[in-house]
Amino acid sequence: MTNPRLLICAAIIASTAALPVAAAARDSLGVFSDWGAFRDPAIPRCYAIAKAAPSSLQRDNEPFASIGTWPKRQVRGQVHFRVSRNLAANTAITLRIGGRSFALTGSGSNAWAKDRAMDAAIVAAMRSAGSMTIGATGTNGKRFSNTYDLDGVATAMDAATVGCASIR
Repeated sequence: MTNPRLLICAAIIASTAALPVAAAARDSLGVFSDWGAFRDPAIPRCYAIAKAAPSSLQRDNEPFASIGTWPKRQVRGQVHFRVSRNLAANTAITLRIGGRSFALTGSGSNAWAKDRAMDAAIVAAMRSAGSMTIGATGTNGKRFSNTYDLDGVATAMDAATVGCASIR
């Protein structure tokens, strides 16, 4: 059975894709708890994705977390967050996973690791934790956070990596 939260994530990714054709080209690689894995052969890329836990607070955006692989660019395990509020200029963006904290970079409604080494550290931390929370200050001056259950993330990331393994 397909998780409705994942369908929304796929729709969000489709609406932000650079190529209009890409939305029709996605292949589902599997659903693992709150996480799904997809392949987009038109780009090509593969990714694991999940929607943030629901909230009754106002949101500017539908938040999601994704871990992407772009084999032709030789990029693997790149972390990306769409946050629920538009980010204030120069805000500190903090990701907490288990007992670790990561200072991310970002703008608009997006946040990323600062470099590939941080991507790798975040992915490793995600594999061994139960949840993660990203927090920052929105353009309204108020702090906000988005939380993710990490059950299924390791399997979704592995499925995404395998899904693009034969693409060179």
